[in-house]
Parts: sequence; C-alpha cells; structure tokens
Amino acid sequence: MYKKIIRPMLFKQDPEKVHDRLTRLGRFASFTKLSRLVRGMFVYKNEKLENEVLGIKFDNPVGLAAGFDKNAVLTDFMPDIGFGFVEVGSVTAHPCEGNPKPRLHRLVKDKGIIVYYGLCNEGADKINKRLEGKKFRIPVGVSVAKTNDKNIKGDASVEDYFSGFMKMKDIGDYITINISCPNSGDGCSFENDKLLEALLKKIEKVRKKEIIFMKISPDLDKKKLDKIIELAGKYKINGFVISNLSKKRNGLTKDPKLKFPGGVSGKHVAKKANSMIEYVYKKTKGKFVIIGVGGVFNGQDAYDKIKKGASLIQLITGMIYGGPGVIKKINKELVELLEKDGYSNIKEAIGGEYKT
Repeated sequence: MYKKIIRPMLFKQDPEKVHDRLTRLGRFASFTKLSRLVRGMFVYKNEKLENEVLGIKFDNPVGLAAGFDKNAVLTDFMPDIGFGFVEVGSVTAHPCEGNPKPRLHRLVKDKGIIVYYGLCNEGADKINKRLEGKKFRIPVGVSVAKTNDKNIKGDASVEDYFSGFMKMKDIGDYITINISCPNSGDGCSFENDKLLEALLKKIEKVRKKEIIFMKISPDLDKKKLDKIIELAGKYKINGFVISNLSKKRNGLTKDPKLKFPGGVSGKHVAKKANSMIEYVYKKTKGKFVIIGVGGVFNGQDAYDKIKKGASLIQLITGMIYGGPGVIKKINKELVELLEKDGYSNIKEAIGGEYKT
C-alpha cells in the first residue's frame, strides 16, 4: 500500500515539508493509543536478532541513522515501528537554522536523496533539556557536530565541538562524533588530523564511561582513513559509524536535481560504505565496533554489511522509499538469511565473510 498509494502522493510534495509533517504525526501518535496499533503492525521480534554490543542490549540490529530526528522529538515513537535503536541529531553547541531551502531533493531513479540541511537543529541546551532524565525503550545514541558557522574555525572550532559534546555526553547510551558532515560552511574540517586530535585530547581528559563512535565519510582516501583509525585507537574510541553522505556523484543517473548542492544518500553510497566497512574491520581485526550505514533497503543489504564486519545497521533513505514497514521486512529477512547460513544468532554472522 505504501509503495503503490502513499509514496506516489508523498513524492509529489516537497521532501522537507513531508518530513516535517510526518515528524508531527509521529509525535502525535506517541501520545495516543495509535501507538499500540502501530506497534502491532510493525514490531517484529526474534531471539536470533538479539545481541549485546559494548554492554548495550539490542533487540534487533536495525537502527535509525542520525539526520532524521534532528531535534530528538521521536524517541517515543521510533520503537513502535520496529527500530532496534535510534541515533538523534546531529546536535551542535549552538542552534543552527541550516542551509537555505530547498535542501532536500529526491533522486528516484537512483533510490537516493540529495541532502543539504547543513546541521539545522535547536542546539545542545534545548535538546539536552528535552532528553535529560528520560527513560528510553530502546538504545539511543546522540550524534554531535561542530556548529555550522564558517567563522568558527581553528582552536575555536575545537572549543565549540567540545562544548556540544559536554552538553550531550550524559544523554542516552552512546555518543557519536560526526566528523563528516559534507554540508557545513567549513566542510569536513575535523577530518583534519590536527583538529581531530586536539578534540580527542580534550575529550579524553573528561571522559568517564562514555561509549564513543566516530562517523566518517565514504569519500575518505586510505591515507586519511588510516590516520583516523590510528587516532581512534590512541584515544580509545569504541567504534565507527560507516558511513555518512557522499559528495561524489559519479555513476548517478542524469537528473536536473543534480545541479543542487549537498551530499547524496541511498544506493549510491552502498558500495563505498561496504568497502570501507571491510577495510576497517580487516585492518583492525575487529577491534572497533562498526555501525554500517548507506543503501540499506532490504535484509540482504543489511546482511552484506554485517558479514563484512558491521555489528549494527542504520538507515533513513531505505525507510523513505520503502515505508515504515521496511524495518520489519529487513529483520524478518535477516532471520531467514541467518538460518540459511546456519547461524543461531546475529553476532555469529559479524565478519562472517572472512571466517573459515
């Protein structure tokens, strides 16, 4: 019904307006009995999907990626459509309106989206107040980034980033340092190893038991990626979110929308993300936990990332094209794939492509 009736209607409308309306609907549903109906339709549970990662228990490995629930207003609703965890944000130290509109464009033939939000969010103070002391039904991660202001640079950018981290570090189950947003005014500045190390040094001094991931770009060359891996090991980062949007557009179908700026999500990123997951997992011998993101539309897409070394999976674009039922579909297909390969639990399949 979603693909034949609902999606065609939604895809005739402005993508950001659709997103905002669905966000309001999700918030409304979470406060009403409608949530029970939604839960009955979309939640799927199977013991074979349960896993404990870094001491956090997950009912299933499929999570909502950062970038959808920017202001953390849907943490009560997302469990009802079957997600195993959610990541909110990215949150910045100061409120940010983001880039000028229009800033979302669908690439239907490529099953992708051009995203040019520019880290719009209400800021760490307001989002912290919204979530502080809140009990979540599923694990929640918080993605943090530097405020999108090209005038904040150098040492000031480290201080800004650190401020956002400090305001959000005690919220939820883990925190992600997003060093890879392609749509900020100063670019992916924290892919610069000097700035990144300066930030990690400050975090190390105040860190207690926080579980920390780094979200990286699929466009990194091996030299930069190796340096980031080195710093992650030095400062005891727990894992990586692989990967963010891609700025590169080679291979995309010709479309008038390609004139717009922004990073590309969806199927276009899948191969790049999978290759990077494989590289990091093999190079580090599974030392880091990997959350695989990019082009997950079905169970096989998720399973490919898991077999290459991802412990968990995230998506957004797959849900936009497949509807809320896609999470249940992916989880059911994952169980079938596990059974086909003779695995009794999802954790056995992690990195399974390299096991003999």
